[in-house]
Amino acid sequence: MSAPPSAAEGMKKQCTLDGKKIRGPITPLGNFVLVRTKESLDATDGGILLPDQSKERPTEGEVVAAGPGKLHPHTGVRITCPVVPSDSVLFGKFDGHDMTYNDEKVTMIRDDDILLYYRGIRMTLDNVIPCRDYVLVELSKGKAETKSGIVVAESVMKDYEPCEGRVVKVGEGRMTSTGEFSESPVKVGDRVKFRDYAGNGVKIEGKDHSLVRMVDILSALED
Repeated sequence: MSAPPSAAEGMKKQCTLDGKKIRGPITPLGNFVLVRTKESLDATDGGILLPDQSKERPTEGEVVAAGPGKLHPHTGVRITCPVVPSDSVLFGKFDGHDMTYNDEKVTMIRDDDILLYYRGIRMTLDNVIPCRDYVLVELSKGKAETKSGIVVAESVMKDYEPCEGRVVKVGEGRMTSTGEFSESPVKVGDRVKFRDYAGNGVKIEGKDHSLVRMVDILSALED
């Protein structure tokens, strides 16, 4: 009588990718990260959570597996991956490659696509960490006026994206060819202006924020 299959053999039989059997669990290489997509939720005034289907906001997901990181093409230094399995991440809506892994919808992204990550059930200002050279900015809201002082109607400005705000979180910095992080040009509390449409909008604790790369920040503003 043949011996029963081992747990490892059973796992191999269970793994499928886009409906086809594969020899085992997916192991991302280089700086690839396998993510299980989460459904984004918004709260109504009464506190009821509703799926957000109307805005093209960044995609939220949970890390299933992550590669060791990429090698710098000139120095050979490994640029380690910033996230580990079970971390929650936010990445661009159109980034990555969608797949079906073990009958579950997943996306394979690069660590360069990650805007921020956190550990916990939901994003809060306490637990979010901007990824590498990203800066989290709480957007400024005020009346829009022309140079002559005429106030512009809200209906006209509904698609306008603010490009000013106050820095609330700063990433580690841009990683250099030696594997070290360069210092951020701004710090928490600074009021900044960044390039139009350079930010990635995200709502945290009911307030509008934007994730901006350090190189897209134009200047610090005086209060």
